[in-house]
Amino acid sequence: MPKIVTGWLKSRIRGKSISRNTIAVGLVVLDRLRSKSPLSEGDIFSIGGEIKGARSGLPAILDKYGIPRRFLKEATTRQASHDGAKLLMDLKFGKALPASSELRDAQLKTGIELLKQEALGWLAREPIKVSFDRQLSPSTWIISILQKAKGKSGGKVEQHLVGAKLAQRHRSCDVPNFPGHAGDLQTGRSGDFPLKGVSYHVTATDGKEAIPRCKENLESGVHPVLLVPREFVAKALLRAELEGIAARMTVLSIEDFLAQNVIELATESNTDFFTTIKGIIEEYNRRLEKVETDLSLKIEIQ
Repeated sequence: MPKIVTGWLKSRIRGKSISRNTIAVGLVVLDRLRSKSPLSEGDIFSIGGEIKGARSGLPAILDKYGIPRRFLKEATTRQASHDGAKLLMDLKFGKALPASSELRDAQLKTGIELLKQEALGWLAREPIKVSFDRQLSPSTWIISILQKAKGKSGGKVEQHLVGAKLAQRHRSCDVPNFPGHAGDLQTGRSGDFPLKGVSYHVTATDGKEAIPRCKENLESGVHPVLLVPREFVAKALLRAELEGIAARMTVLSIEDFLAQNVIELATESNTDFFTTIKGIIEEYNRRLEKVETDLSLKIEIQ
């Protein structure tokens, strides 16, 4: 049993790490097998093909095994369901476990302990550490942050940095603060940051998912601003052109958008660039703590 779980974990590594969703769905599967083994597909899969208990049931399972709830609110990704199905197949839906209930439960507890250690290790990850050479430009500082976050952020760092910048810039406004994976349809919002007739969309990719929402903004009289990494600006513009909206919307690089605002805020407040970006990062950390469970995305200035 431990060999099966260890082998399954190794096979689920993507980009040198294992997703929280994968660890969580593994816990759900093994916990369910403690209650009933073997399982039928109807016991564990919903009609939509998701692992039962991976959403609303996850907090109770985390509590049961002493894992802080902030590890993950719910395992919702499509990949998590595939990973859970793979573990079930590796265990033959429980038929690969001992017939003795005591031996079976002991082995399942061992497997759960392996996943618990993975979860605790994940929670112990260090924050994003950056150092700013005062002789370099704000643009270079922003690029440094995004490079450190690459492969770890999933777009959340980019989103919350923009939110922090907007909050610093528009102090009299209530700048929205949503979790990074909260979809616009779920929250009823027109973009990541609807503000004063403008809707800001932030993405770590080329804007494929955001362009249709930008089009909807234009149809409702709202000006869309799409913010993408500098390397994807040309692709995002091409997507906008193909949709026939390039001339009616704004596409900017996240790096330039943030750096320009650091310069403008510093000028307006008569402070230096470092003090200004430090304030934005402090606001970023405050906003992150309120809505995200992955606190390793906090930024620490060294």
